[in-house]
Amino acid sequence: MVTTFRRCDRILLNNISWQQFEALLHNLGDHRAARLAYDRGTLEIMTPLPEHEYYKEVLSEATKEIADVLERDYESYGSTTWRRQIKEAGLEPDNCFYFQNESKVRGKLSFDLDRDPPPDLSLEIDVTSKSLNRLPIYARLGVPELWCYDDGQLTIYHLCQGEYAEAENSLVFPQLPIRELPQLINEHRQRGRRALRKAVRTWTKKYL
Repeated sequence: MVTTFRRCDRILLNNISWQQFEALLHNLGDHRAARLAYDRGTLEIMTPLPEHEYYKEVLSEATKEIADVLERDYESYGSTTWRRQIKEAGLEPDNCFYFQNESKVRGKLSFDLDRDPPPDLSLEIDVTSKSLNRLPIYARLGVPELWCYDDGQLTIYHLCQGEYAEAENSLVFPQLPIRELPQLINEHRQRGRRALRKAVRTWTKKYL
C-alpha cells in the first residue's frame, strides 16, 4: 500500500518499487521543476522554492569562480539523476561537479555508476527541511564530498567507510575556508550577481 506525506512543496511516497521509480522518471522527462530522491522504496518529490534556487545558483557560481581562479578543470552536471539499482538509491542533487575525476568524464553525456565514477562534489540546499534524509543515498552512490547549505551555514561532509562525517575543509579546495562562503554571499547579495562573483574571485586570491 502506498501512503503519502505532504509538507508544502513535497510529497513523500512509501512502498515504491524501483521499476515504479524508473517509470516516473521516464514519464516526467527531463524538463520539469520537481526533484526526485529514492531510498529503498521511499520516494520524495520536491518542488524547489525561490530561496532554494537562489542559493543553489550562487553556490554553484561560486564553485565555478573558485575553480577558474585556481585554474582547476571541472565538469558540472547540475541536477542529473544519479541512480544505482543494486543499491536502491537515486537522487537529483542541486548541483554536482567532477574535479578529481574530471579527465575521466570530460565531455560525457551519459553515465552508468556501475562503470563511471560518481561526482566528486555535490551541493544540497536545505532552506526548508527535506522529508527524506539524502546522506545515506549519497553514501550508497559513493559521492566523496557534500556541501550542505542550511540557514546561513555550510556544512562539509566527507565519505568515510560508507558513512559521512562532518569535516572542517573541502577535499576539492583544501586550501580555502569554504565554510565562509555563506557569509560572503550574504554580504554581497544586495549588490547583484556580478559583484558577488567578483567578490568570490577576490576572496579566493587571498589564499593563493
